[in-house]
Amino acid sequence: MQVSAEKPLRSRVVRALYRAVMRMAAPFLTFKYRRRARLEPLYAHDLPARRGYYTGLAAGEYVWVHAVSLGETRACLPLIEAIRRRWPDSQLLLTHGTATGWAAGTPLLRAGDQQTWLPWDEPASVQRFLAHFKPRMGLLMETEVWPELVVACAERRLPLYLVNGRLSERSLHKASRFGLTTLSHLAFSALGGVVAQTADDAMRFEQLGARVLGHLGNVKFDVTVHQAAQAQGQQWRQGLTKPVVMLASSREGEEHAWVDALLSEATQMTLSLSACHWLLVPRHPHRVAEIERLLLGAGFDVQKRSAWAAAGPSDVSAMNGPSAKPCIWLGDSVGEMPVYYALADVALMGGSFAVFGGQNLIEAAACGCPVVVGPHTYNFAQAADWAIACGAAVRAPDMQEALMAGVAIADDMGLRAEMSQAALTLVATHQGASARTIDCVARAAEGNATDARTLGS
Repeated sequence: MQVSAEKPLRSRVVRALYRAVMRMAAPFLTFKYRRRARLEPLYAHDLPARRGYYTGLAAGEYVWVHAVSLGETRACLPLIEAIRRRWPDSQLLLTHGTATGWAAGTPLLRAGDQQTWLPWDEPASVQRFLAHFKPRMGLLMETEVWPELVVACAERRLPLYLVNGRLSERSLHKASRFGLTTLSHLAFSALGGVVAQTADDAMRFEQLGARVLGHLGNVKFDVTVHQAAQAQGQQWRQGLTKPVVMLASSREGEEHAWVDALLSEATQMTLSLSACHWLLVPRHPHRVAEIERLLLGAGFDVQKRSAWAAAGPSDVSAMNGPSAKPCIWLGDSVGEMPVYYALADVALMGGSFAVFGGQNLIEAAACGCPVVVGPHTYNFAQAADWAIACGAAVRAPDMQEALMAGVAIADDMGLRAEMSQAALTLVATHQGASARTIDCVARAAEGNATDARTLGS
């Protein structure tokens, strides 16, 4: 993990240029986050912390976990539990980059823990962060490797590991373009090590110069579903007489494709829109107003989750008579995916129909919800392949075919039950990565990891 004093000239030049760019960009941070805060107010919280200035946060020695956004923060819960089992007296420092990550992270804290923003990746901000909190170990979740931060940790001999690491072929290709190869190698070779999800991820990390400690599986299989939330969704589903088809965690452009598929002549020749309940839950809640305008403009009624009564969603079209517009239920809440998955009979997985690499289908599987994925699942390639192979999911080439497949699954009670059980079995089969990961990094940090990479063999 040590950074040589005799770095090659190219590395020194690239790092100097990177530092200069990040310093120049730093003054624009406040403007950027205040603008984001118009839609997500939490972005305006404690802006000085983005530059490494802290008030009201206790200094100390922490086990530091960085979970940039919502998905990583949800995934880090079993890792945090494993940390507390391994080091019961440790205090946690939890850092984020997004408002949704922060909101999901707050409930994970205990007395003595701290939560803050990851500082901007320029030298002064990074040094202030490290000097204030003095973490004794750092764990970066999945993909978050910032060159200045990583090299600064190495120079301080702070053990820093990338855990639950994933790196698609597409991301590897990007890291090798536009002269970024040197910067990528500088960052990844300075890490204390990488615990990858799969053997393919491990191979790609090694190509970027990382020391791979093992490929130990995906910690997202260890996430425990909130039972009360799931029970709430199931209760609401029991009161409905029609199946519920959901577009889950949708990304930009996918809602348009979904609406087009719903309104297409082929769809309407095959099924009546009133034959199902339609639920749409976007990945980013700040896009709800934009999506609502799209749905209303397409001729749908919209009923948002925030307007549901205690009894759950209502069938507006049924109440308004046969000539009423079809109604779309729009999920505008954060942290309620178990409710939505329990309410739905099938989920079309967002992020996989446009080129985003897919969203986390493991959460749907843990709730026993059958899934239809699109063609783009490179961010969750192994989990998607496993789900399809065991019958928990099916793949469709586009949104139109996915919609048809989803309706067919929702209409077939026997198939739904088979896919639901396959999903639950899939999750149970692949649990345990969190404990293996903490074992691995603990041994590496203690200098006792000569055979750590064999854990993933």
